[in-house]
Amino acid sequence: MTFVPPAAPPQSEAELAARARLLGGRSLAELAAERRIQVPPDPRRAKGWIGLLLEQALGATAASRAQPDFPQLGIEMKTLPVDERGQPRESTYVCTAPLDGSMPRRWEDSWPCQKLARVLWVPIITPSRSEIGDRLVGTPFFWSPDPDQAELLRRDYQQLTERIDRGEVWDLDARHGEALQLRPKGAHGEDWVWALDEEGEWVQTSPRGFYLRASFTHAVIRRALLLPG
Repeated sequence: MTFVPPAAPPQSEAELAARARLLGGRSLAELAAERRIQVPPDPRRAKGWIGLLLEQALGATAASRAQPDFPQLGIEMKTLPVDERGQPRESTYVCTAPLDGSMPRRWEDSWPCQKLARVLWVPIITPSRSEIGDRLVGTPFFWSPDPDQAELLRRDYQQLTERIDRGEVWDLDARHGEALQLRPKGAHGEDWVWALDEEGEWVQTSPRGFYLRASFTHAVIRRALLLPG
């Protein structure tokens, strides 16, 4: 296939919004064909492919660097697989969670807070057993946490980081946190990072990441798009 360069970075939120609107209702196969990008044959082995496709179409430039996807605008893009009723199918990855004591104590200073300050959500309509190319882009929308959501996220973050500081990372799982979770994040089972245990000793454990619960993102998308509960 002939290489098609990524779209130029948008210069304003209004320009990004106009580009995003043009994607709504289109299939991933259509978008991939325009960008000369091969559609993965197996959705289970296409992790991250949808995000990369949309980043190229919209002009995101951050790639894997520690900054929002549209750094000049301070906007993060998150894809959100949903069923035909708009119900999120899974939790949403936010960013990695360092376990080496370098995590900021205050929510306002944290990387998750910066990531979620302004988000372009792109719902991906994903019926059960659908081929990846047949999935449709829903209605994109912008979101920033309102005061209640920000307080909920702050409380979850502080509770999670306090337990990490006490060396209790092994006791944390997806049951903890009303909106923000801490879950394993690793491409391979052999991936390891260093963390302090309850005795203050350095030990190896699997990487962790911050995720938004599906119930939280469901409330976000329902309010933004006026969907029924």
